[in-house]
Formats: sequence, structure tokens, C-alpha cells
Amino acid sequence: MPDSICITCPYCGERFEALVDTSAGDAEYVEDCPICCRPIELHLSTDGDSFSLDVDRDG
Repeated sequence: MPDSICITCPYCGERFEALVDTSAGDAEYVEDCPICCRPIELHLSTDGDSFSLDVDRDG
């Protein structure tokens, strides 16, 4: 089941809610900011009980 997390866009600085699926383990994916539409790299690390999410500019 996806978890909801609030992240800050590294481009425009606006906060928005994103869904992360921790059930499949570590993952890297790109999601567009819903405010400025620029691509954001999301780096998910999980140990099954907790997770961390790093947010970077794409490329």
C-alpha cells in the first residue's frame, strides 16, 4: 500500500503530496512537480519498517 509523503520541489520550492510504494523495496523514479511541471528524481530507501526519500533535480 502506498504511503503519502509531503515533499518540496527542488525547482520551485512548493510543497506537494506524493505517494511512495515501499512494498517493493528500494526504488528510483521520476515524478513531475504538479506546480511547475519539472521532473524530480525520487530515491526511495526502505528496510521494510521505515523509509527515507531523497529528492533531486532530474539530470
